[in-house]
Amino acid sequence: MKILTFSGNSPSDALKKAKMEVGDEGMLIETREIQKKALGKEPLYEIVIGIDENDIPSSYQKPKKPLQQQTPLRQESEDILLNISKSAEQISQISDVTRPQFDYTDKKTQTVQNLNLAEPKELKEIKNQINKLGDKVKLIQDMFWDEKAPELESQIPPEFAEIYKLSVQSGMDRKHLDAIMRMTLEHMPLQMRENSTTVKRYFQTLLRKVIPIRMETNPSMGSKKVIMLVGPTGVGKTTSIAKLAARYSFLMQKKYKVGLVVLDTYRIGAVEQLMQYARMMKLGIETVVDPPEFSAALESLKYCDYILIDTMGSSPYDKNKIEKIYECLAANSTDYSVDVVLTMPSSIKYEDMLVTYENFSSLGVDTLMFTKLDETKGYGNIFSLAYETKKPISYFSVGQEVPEDLVCATSEFLVECMLNGFNRSKA
Repeated sequence: MKILTFSGNSPSDALKKAKMEVGDEGMLIETREIQKKALGKEPLYEIVIGIDENDIPSSYQKPKKPLQQQTPLRQESEDILLNISKSAEQISQISDVTRPQFDYTDKKTQTVQNLNLAEPKELKEIKNQINKLGDKVKLIQDMFWDEKAPELESQIPPEFAEIYKLSVQSGMDRKHLDAIMRMTLEHMPLQMRENSTTVKRYFQTLLRKVIPIRMETNPSMGSKKVIMLVGPTGVGKTTSIAKLAARYSFLMQKKYKVGLVVLDTYRIGAVEQLMQYARMMKLGIETVVDPPEFSAALESLKYCDYILIDTMGSSPYDKNKIEKIYECLAANSTDYSVDVVLTMPSSIKYEDMLVTYENFSSLGVDTLMFTKLDETKGYGNIFSLAYETKKPISYFSVGQEVPEDLVCATSEFLVECMLNGFNRSKA
């Protein structure tokens, strides 16, 4: 195999030159930056191509740079192994974790010695080239990164192309993604940027750090929790109320007493549905038609540990229905604090989520709940709303089954959905 080098002002430029000279038979081995862009100077990149001698066109002219000046493959492999070992320790410190997520202990010398005993030199060099090939193929698949990279002050390495593409496809707002990218480049050790797997792990850790989550807590002795679900029509509030009721009544270590309050008298079907759930689970239920009845309904359920309130669905632009809910909250003369949970489907665009939040914010939204996670492939909109509003997420609804398809929110689950897709087995 012959090793050929080509240079250009960008990786894509160098790749085009290589294709013009040797066609599509070459195998991309390495991309490196020779000269950074500066005042009066253009950037310079060099790519290394491996090609069978029989496939080299007769018109090809040998590069001026001799092969002997390149870094030996064995030495380069050992340097990468050492850098990953150090980077693992750095990411664990920055992420405030007590144990690294991946264990690259300082076994470089032992590993290399074992390889020396077990494998011939030629085989080791081939394996080193194959190990590098994965990252380089991703670079080609993402096409010419310089043409797609965000316009940030700092230059983004090509290895960030995959993670940036996944984040955009997830529906994350571009300004939020660029802000996270800036944070990543600012805090990420330089040694870690040449490995796309390490870049993805670091990016996932950073995303988890900035997602606000409300952990589930149980009511203390002698107190109760009053939870009101509000949101647009058809998002699954009534089904979510039933899931919460079943969870608090049967699925927790202590079986709590749960009561239901229905404000959704606009839809007879919703009232009947919740009453059916109440009969099946033997729960107390009250209906409220006018705001003055709200306090009386809460008082009649004072024996309960949890009081769950289902409200009428409302378009974010229907101010009258939102005002009706506000009047009920304002008429609350009890000592019970109402936790307002804005419930939205995960399948709508981030811009629509933001409008919904802004129009329901007059109710004093405390947490967010997202439904229908099984009906979409993009979850970056959820991240962007929580990141923008700084409101914590409390629950995810991942299907129609009661009570199985309810998940207590975690940042790990949301990031996994964003970058790798929804997996019911991990819910």
